[in-house]
Amino acid sequence: MTVASTRTKAEQALSRSFEAVAAKLPGGDAIAAARKAAIGTFAALGLPHRRIEQWKWTDLRSALKEALPPAVNARVKLSPGEIDAGLEELAAIDAHRVVFVDGRHAPQFTSRNDIGGLKITPLAEVLRTEACAGDALADEGLIGNEAVVALNTAFMTDGAVIRLAKGVRLDKPLLLLFAQTGPQGCLVTLRNRIALDEGAQATVIEAHLALPGAAAGQTNTLTDVRLGPGARLAHVKCTLAGERASHLSTWLATLGQACVYRAFQLTAGSGLVRNDVFAKFKGEGAKLDISGAFLGRAAEHIDTTLVVDHAVPACESRELFKGVLADRAHGVFQGKVIVRPNAQKNDGKQMAQALMLSPDAEFDSKPELEIHADDVACGHGATAAEIDEGLLFYMRARGIPVAEARALLIESFIGEAIDKIEDERLRAALSQMAKRRLTGLTAAQP
Repeated sequence: MTVASTRTKAEQALSRSFEAVAAKLPGGDAIAAARKAAIGTFAALGLPHRRIEQWKWTDLRSALKEALPPAVNARVKLSPGEIDAGLEELAAIDAHRVVFVDGRHAPQFTSRNDIGGLKITPLAEVLRTEACAGDALADEGLIGNEAVVALNTAFMTDGAVIRLAKGVRLDKPLLLLFAQTGPQGCLVTLRNRIALDEGAQATVIEAHLALPGAAAGQTNTLTDVRLGPGARLAHVKCTLAGERASHLSTWLATLGQACVYRAFQLTAGSGLVRNDVFAKFKGEGAKLDISGAFLGRAAEHIDTTLVVDHAVPACESRELFKGVLADRAHGVFQGKVIVRPNAQKNDGKQMAQALMLSPDAEFDSKPELEIHADDVACGHGATAAEIDEGLLFYMRARGIPVAEARALLIESFIGEAIDKIEDERLRAALSQMAKRRLTGLTAAQP
């Protein structure tokens, strides 16, 4: 006998919302069919819950009490000054800008796209002319994440489709700004594709921000990264979604021969965040370095889940994530490194560390190694601890006030991850943004 599971209020609302807005979503008949199939997949699976191993600490079925209406017809009423204020220190970075507001491209705030070898197209435009924007659900590494990606496929409204031609080196960073501004909360669904051809080099910044006055929203974003042989990409994501907002993010990275992918994620000031990264080595000699810093306070929940798939020989991966948790914040790190049969000479290391500023904070870590080859060098580690009282005493004995000493120790702890950013200007900007929020975390501590 088959027992049908009872759908939650949010799950039912998502299915109803799709029926209400399907005709307004961009794309032709083929895209409409893909959307319909995706919402069917979601209806069969429902929101991820604790019985799914990858979601045991981030139970969306319980956490998402309601589903907000999808944003399909954004009306932009912003000034450049408001955007710069929301970007904080990132506003001073000399970058090519592509701006999306409440799920729609805002060309009036976007830089001119006349850079030789670089093509940037809004996803909504691509969906009108192409059969599909990339079938993410076909990715074999998405086990446990299919429902979130299915929702992204069903509701996606816009995003950036980026192509950098062979051998082109982008002269300055490309800043993708995704701003939420609406006074009523809404569901914003975005999909990006970043493709670098052979030997191309670029820095891409994803900034997901709630501007002042924006209501708590829900975001589902997917970024598909494809690196050709010898390509180099520095990919930085900053998530400041709002204290009561939810942000679901999926990165799919395919790494070609001898390419280099350096990624960093800063997450703070967001109610519920799940950052998924699925990286697969497709060419020998490729290198992956992904790091991140997460800062949680109040009852914020920040989950980082990685799957790094060494499918070919002679590749290298490094993962370093550092978190600071105050009040009742909950941090999660799940990192899985897979080495396939015959993928010899692979080198994979990962580390996750959390600094606990409150006895009520929680950090759950689950590092995994799945190795099917014998000539490899792989390792992992995880720690959670309070501020070292010995170091604090040492600094106080030298005349440093206790609050300042605590702040310096916390900043030093988180700085090890931020220092992985190679671009000096970008590193300084994110360091200052993190420092401002660290001051807020430490202010309430005894």
